[in-house]
Amino acid sequence: MGLTHFAVLSDGTKIDSPRFLRRAEKKLKKAQRELSRKQKRSKNREKARLKVARAHAQVADARREFHHQLSTRLIRESQAVAVEDLAVKALARTRLGKSVHDAGWARFLAMLEYKAQRYGRVFVKVGRFEPTSQVCSVCGVKDGPKPLHVRTWTCTPCGTVHDRDHNAAKNVKQAAGLAVTACRAQVRPELVPAQREEAGSHGIHTGTRAAQRHSTR
Repeated sequence: MGLTHFAVLSDGTKIDSPRFLRRAEKKLKKAQRELSRKQKRSKNREKARLKVARAHAQVADARREFHHQLSTRLIRESQAVAVEDLAVKALARTRLGKSVHDAGWARFLAMLEYKAQRYGRVFVKVGRFEPTSQVCSVCGVKDGPKPLHVRTWTCTPCGTVHDRDHNAAKNVKQAAGLAVTACRAQVRPELVPAQREEAGSHGIHTGTRAAQRHSTR
C-alpha cells in the first residue's frame, strides 16, 4: 500500500491511486467559499450547504466504489492475499494526513478481510515492524532503512536493482507464507476451491496441512 501507487502486487502490478479528494479539491473549495458568503439561517445558505454535502458525498461514493471493485478483483483472482499492517492513525497525523485519508486504506483492508472470509480465501496481515522495505527479496540481506524519496535501490551484496514497492510486496508475500506455515492460524477451516475463472493465486504458500485438507475435498 502507498500514496504514489495505491497498491503494488508481488508480481509487479502497480495500481494507481485515484486521489478522489485531491481531484475534487478545486470544486470543494469553490462550494465551501460560496457557503461561507451566504447569510446565516437563509434559504440560500441551506442550498449552499447541501451543495457542499453532495460534493463530499460524490467523493466518498467514488472512493468506496473503487475499493469494492479492486478488493473483489484481488480476492477472486487469488487463493491467498497478504497485506502489510499499516499504522494508519499515526500516518494520518503527519503532513501526509490528507493523502492518507484520501486513500482510505483502513476501509479497503476491511473489505479485503471480509471478502476473503466470504470467498474462503486466506487473508494474512504482516506486522508493521517487518522490515519489508529494508530487506533484499533476492538474497535476504537487510540493507537498512531508506528515506521515502528513495524509490529504487541497489543491493550491495548481490547487485540486484530493486523497485522499493515491488521489493516490499515480495517480502510481504514471503513473510506471510512463513507465518501461515509456522502457525496455520490464518488458514480458514473450510476453504472453498476457486472456480476456474477465479483461479490464479499469486503464490503464497498456505502450509502443508491446508494443502492436504484442500486436496481431500
